[in-house]
Amino acid sequence: MSFVIPHLDYVIFDLDDTLYPPTSGLMQEIGRRIQLWVQRYLGLNWEETQTIRREYLLRYGTTLGGLIAEHGLEDVQAYLHFVHDITIEDYLAPDPLLAEMLARMPVRKAIYTNATRQYALRVLRALCVRDLFDAVIGIEEVGLQNKVCRGAYEHVLEHLHTTGPRCVMVEDTINNLKQARHVGMTTILVQQEEKPLSSFVNFAVTSVLEVGPVVQALLNDRQKQADR
Repeated sequence: MSFVIPHLDYVIFDLDDTLYPPTSGLMQEIGRRIQLWVQRYLGLNWEETQTIRREYLLRYGTTLGGLIAEHGLEDVQAYLHFVHDITIEDYLAPDPLLAEMLARMPVRKAIYTNATRQYALRVLRALCVRDLFDAVIGIEEVGLQNKVCRGAYEHVLEHLHTTGPRCVMVEDTINNLKQARHVGMTTILVQQEEKPLSSFVNFAVTSVLEVGPVVQALLNDRQKQADR
């Protein structure tokens, strides 16, 4: 592995479908609740709601982003509360393998999610890994911007008091890594099956459990460079 980072302050993890597998069903339930909320808010039928959500995801990165931009949504808190009002424990259980991987990683770790910080904390507690993260950042902490916006990542870096080249971003959605690369982060894509990669993806793994070895290899390469 020849990709060398100058220093590593944080490994930043996405939350949903990254720390746990998509087969859990949790994100599907969140998607269903988003669908219900948008359907009622805009007075559409189910099929029309699906169409407009696809358009907003493509254009704005999240349904919320589209609602704010296209409809001037003001009661963001009502939306966020409704879509995340889920019993997490119905979908997730403690993950000792994840906890072991995180505990062995000799660097600070953070969560950055398009969801709310409070929801993220509930997910981390359900997985029994909350104490292994030094910071948890949600969409409200980055000014309601999402991961297709460079400004969102700039807010994350300000919150963590670091710079992009000193961070690794771990994410399951390839488009969410574009701005991470633009601010200088090393990027790791977690994907269940092999797909064509973009230039803004430095590494790809099939499971979050493989992130630990990748980070260790980066640290080892940096140490070798320092020893020369």
